[in-house]
Amino acid sequence: MIVGVRELDPTAWAARINAVVKIALFAAFAVALAVPLDHLDGKAMPARAPLFLASAVLVPMLARRRRWEPYPHVADALLALPFLLDTLGNLLGIYDAAESTDDVLHFVNWVFLVAAYHAFRFRNVDDRRDALLLGYGFGALAIVWWEALEWLVSEDGIGGAGALALTYGDTIGDLVLSSTGGLLGSWLAVRWLGPQRR
Repeated sequence: MIVGVRELDPTAWAARINAVVKIALFAAFAVALAVPLDHLDGKAMPARAPLFLASAVLVPMLARRRRWEPYPHVADALLALPFLLDTLGNLLGIYDAAESTDDVLHFVNWVFLVAAYHAFRFRNVDDRRDALLLGYGFGALAIVWWEALEWLVSEDGIGGAGALALTYGDTIGDLVLSSTGGLLGSWLAVRWLGPQRR
């Protein structure tokens, strides 16, 4: 039986999955920052760390401050998951081993990112009528700003990332893949995380 996010958040397995994602993200960065690995040269892991790890601490800080009950385990895990996948892709050398990794992760990560948006939204909103397009729009805006940030980092060489090989074709491809992943993530989240008709 499919249940909404309000029924999923208080479950023990949601809390366990959330903990696994967070521990894995921090462990991956601990290795990436402490162990000198040749394939991480030019990947700007020190510059990525604050932003990527913020995805793991932002929700707990807000939840504590706003006293969210139940704790939003589903949204929290979904928000951190794209950052974990990207970090593991770099740490394990998958980006270098398979040229399509960036494309695949742009699609998959936006599925999770938009699902996280809906997991937050459906904690407070019961209306599903406009949800699909709202999630799609959120995902589209997120990739536009992500690509702008990538361009800025590449242009300024922040954190040793000056070697990013950004091209017009790559940027357009990322926009299309991520927004399409966002559309799928929106559809899946509306179906599985939204309030269910009883």
